[in-house]
Amino acid sequence: MITQDEAAGVYAFIDNKSFYATVECTERGLDPLTTPLVVMSEAENTGSGLVLASSPMAKKLYHITNVNRRRDLPDDPNLLVVPPRMNLYIQKNTAVNQIFNEYVTDEDLMPYSIDESLLNLTHSWKLFGNNILDVIQQIQREVKEREQLVVTVGLGNNPLQAKLALDVYAKHNREFIGVITNNTVKQKIWTIPQLRDVWGINKRTAARLNNLHIFSVDDLAHADPFYIKSQMGIIGTKLYTTAWGIDRTKMMQQVPVNDRSIGNSQVLPRDYHYQNEIEVVIKEIGVQVAARLRAQHKQCQGVHLFIGYSMGVVDDAGQSGFAHSIKLPVSTAETNRINEQLIWLFEKYWDGQATVRHIGVACTRLSARFGEQMDIFHSNLEARVKLEGTMDAIRHRFGKSAIVRAASLKHGATYIARSQLVGGHSGGQSLE
Repeated sequence: MITQDEAAGVYAFIDNKSFYATVECTERGLDPLTTPLVVMSEAENTGSGLVLASSPMAKKLYHITNVNRRRDLPDDPNLLVVPPRMNLYIQKNTAVNQIFNEYVTDEDLMPYSIDESLLNLTHSWKLFGNNILDVIQQIQREVKEREQLVVTVGLGNNPLQAKLALDVYAKHNREFIGVITNNTVKQKIWTIPQLRDVWGINKRTAARLNNLHIFSVDDLAHADPFYIKSQMGIIGTKLYTTAWGIDRTKMMQQVPVNDRSIGNSQVLPRDYHYQNEIEVVIKEIGVQVAARLRAQHKQCQGVHLFIGYSMGVVDDAGQSGFAHSIKLPVSTAETNRINEQLIWLFEKYWDGQATVRHIGVACTRLSARFGEQMDIFHSNLEARVKLEGTMDAIRHRFGKSAIVRAASLKHGATYIARSQLVGGHSGGQSLE
């Protein structure tokens, strides 16, 4: 299925190996490869503490996974259990990405998570050597020497191949480098033993494929694509092209808002699948943006919504996200009015299937704040405006989380955690 015209770029998916645990070891002057260490979340957040990361030696000796709780850990004084320090991890992540930025431009670098980044090296790698593997090893050495971190690298002709090479091959060989190209799809992808070893195929998706008598990646690659689509929709088509190593999506940047605006965006801590969870976060960001409007004595007559899908996910139109704006019937700085239009945009353009990882909200068509126009559709508007002013004053004096909306207590909400913690966990203290 891969033709001679198929794009053949050079992409690197890079992962910081056992990131949190490695940082904690190196900060203590310990060898991250030989020290059994576990990073454990605070008990008050999880009921009994949850393993966030563990060193390779901890995994080897005690078979620890990220679903274990403190009660599951062995009573062994040799096992070092430490709390998370998210501020430190963010600093390290920034430093590592600055190294990557020495090899690619801003447009060709996409931090995928706190420990993974995607680099498009297509146009720049030859500036650093005559062999791409030599360049990758040079990047690995730079990160090790400057930040004491070990990185694993997946190389591919597109982001999908690079991610599969990282997950399936790079993490399991001595060089920590895996390679998949258009020419090696049959040998490297079709031979992946389990469907769930493939990025984007979870337990539920694998079960659906099994019901179609597809039990391996080789089965998937040789199935009838029209039949798969008829049974699973656009997701079926995406899975079929995954088996063939095809990925025609581009590293997408958020669509800019043309006029002057006030906005905020958030990369979600995980993939969001459900409408109610996604809408909770949209509304939370809407609350923040509306508060910023009022703080700057502005109101808006337009809103803009950006939705970015999870890496590798596309919709029926082949897009990896969408961005749309709408003009409001009245100029406003009232939260409910703004959020109503944001949710309308989301429900109009989201296909109900694409998982979401990035949300951005902006208020546009700004003007000086002169008051709210009354209408029959928003009862008690004057009282709500006064209430929001009081809430703004409380937050300004006592902190962002001093008073929150009840929706921020729902599953999937992020506002409280983001206002009090860093990355959902304690920012941490230094060792000194």
